[in-house]
Amino acid sequence: MHYRLLMIDHDDTAVDSTAVVHYPAHLEALRVLRPHLPRPSIEEWWIANFEPGIMEHLVHDLGMNDAELTREFEIWRSFTTSRVSPFFPGFREVLADFRTQGGLVAVISHSERENILRDYRQPGGPAFEPDAVFGWDHDPGRRKPDPWPVREALARLGAEAGEALVVDDLRPGVLMARAAGVAVVGAGWAHRVPRIRDWMRGNCLAYYDSVEEFGAFLRG
Repeated sequence: MHYRLLMIDHDDTAVDSTAVVHYPAHLEALRVLRPHLPRPSIEEWWIANFEPGIMEHLVHDLGMNDAELTREFEIWRSFTTSRVSPFFPGFREVLADFRTQGGLVAVISHSERENILRDYRQPGGPAFEPDAVFGWDHDPGRRKPDPWPVREALARLGAEAGEALVVDDLRPGVLMARAAGVAVVGAGWAHRVPRIRDWMRGNCLAYYDSVEEFGAFLRG
């Protein structure tokens, strides 16, 4: 294999979570904290996550203070802990096949570690658990787009930057990989938002429209 370590995003790369969890949670947070604002479409929510990013959007675009951010986080957690997002068909199979070839898998995500592991333990595919998980951290220096999770994964799992590949569906993951000197490919199977897809195609080593295409890339 050309790559020995995959560093994969979770939401909308491994699991189909925006439609099931994160977008409904955001609508509920707006209902509670910003009832006067019009509700964004799911495409508008995708774009806000892409640029400027979730925290920047909440703080700078919506003007949330610390108390409101705490309440927003509570609402978000009520959704993430009560709803389980399905894996994209074939994704766990791709990871399991990669592992049988001697590959390592780390998850780098803005979701919480315990929810990521819960998702991987759900039935419906081959049993698989990542070799390392880096979830949401309240320290911004330890979460995307900061390169810390990539560097920590390399150190923990004994891999060199040239042996690793980041797989992500949004801009923060690309910026993180670039800052760490690691190649990155785009996961394009969760949405069809032109602005995001165009940027990802122009800034990734490759951009895959389906899990099947990504799996073929790894095997090839």
